[in-house]
Amino acid sequence: NSMVLPAALSPSPKVRGTHPDCSVVLHFQKREAECLERIRGESQTPALPGQEGCPTEWDGVSCWLALPLGQSRAVACPDIPHVFKKSKGLIQRNCTESGWSLPSPPYHSACQLEILGSNNDTEAKACHFVTMKVLYTCGYSTSLAALLLAIGIFSCFRKLHCTRNSIHIHFFTSFILRGTAVFIKDGVLFSDESIDHCTMSTVTCKAAIAFFQYSVLANFYWLLVEGLYLQTLLLLTFTCERSYTCGYTLVGWGVPMVTVGVWVLTRLRYDNHGCWDDYSSLYWWVIKAPILLAIFVNFLIFLNVTRMLAQKIRCPDLSRAHKQQYLRLTKSTLLLIPLFGVHYVVFALFPEHVGVDARLYFELVLGSYQGFLVALLYCFLNGEVQAEIRRNWGKWQRSMESNVFNLATQDFTA
Repeated sequence: NSMVLPAALSPSPKVRGTHPDCSVVLHFQKREAECLERIRGESQTPALPGQEGCPTEWDGVSCWLALPLGQSRAVACPDIPHVFKKSKGLIQRNCTESGWSLPSPPYHSACQLEILGSNNDTEAKACHFVTMKVLYTCGYSTSLAALLLAIGIFSCFRKLHCTRNSIHIHFFTSFILRGTAVFIKDGVLFSDESIDHCTMSTVTCKAAIAFFQYSVLANFYWLLVEGLYLQTLLLLTFTCERSYTCGYTLVGWGVPMVTVGVWVLTRLRYDNHGCWDDYSSLYWWVIKAPILLAIFVNFLIFLNVTRMLAQKIRCPDLSRAHKQQYLRLTKSTLLLIPLFGVHYVVFALFPEHVGVDARLYFELVLGSYQGFLVALLYCFLNGEVQAEIRRNWGKWQRSMESNVFNLATQDFTA
């Protein structure tokens, strides 16, 4: 028998997916779709008399192209590094009068499987992810409660109404959106275990991912606004009464809106597969680049503000009260800028599949408590806020004591 070696022996292109397991599923689904398309094409052109043979067939692993009777075909093992070891062996099938013969040698013999983890390892990994989900759920819940309370405090007390605290409220709101987006994304993607997450591609799913990306972008850009406002105050030495609220709002909410809009249109036009939650696509840089830009600019602001602060504190003509004012103003923002940006820059320099566990821990578990930390620094530990709360608490107590005294007097005189 003559042997035909098809061009299919060349390594297949890698299929993008959200996870190595999904890459495997998508790889076989893509190959199957290509094979079925070829089978449909052949069915529309019936074979001529005397050209009987074996039609194209998909066996669940490989696509066996049509072959004349009495010939053989050989294919290589699927090129999937996470599943099969690199094997030089070929699988052969013959076209006989009764149809295709069985693969020889069988796939499990010719294509050696990578050593997979034991059931205990799988259970331990599942338990690890369940624990991580509980931790970040608690973290986001704590952050949401703290942020809502902080917004309530800034909104209720009239003396706290100013541009600085207005920016804080927007910053808090971006964290609330981020936490809400995480819960929405989990609800859409993982609410039903029967859903095939690798091939899920619904409008709801894509909308949840787009909302999540918007909230993350808004988070970083409102941190950038905090840095810009701080630098503006130091440069203008507290003498400028002009409000830049509209400009800050455009940066904080507008830039993320435009960026996500461009990303959505790009994905719809050029890369509309899956649920848009894969980070291996080149189009992910439409989101990633603006975040890195915001972090880079914030880092420059961090260095500049530190320099200006050092100069002002060393200035002998500056009073002690003004020095304390500068320190109070800058300590929260100077702490947040490196805290928010460093881990993102570190992970951005590596491919998405490197350090997955560490990335998940930082972004989900530790990241979930960032909102609580922001509320703590900007509101609960803010001396101005504490003084206003104490003042109103004392005023309320005196009012209650006065009311009780009046009631007691009325009862006595009655």
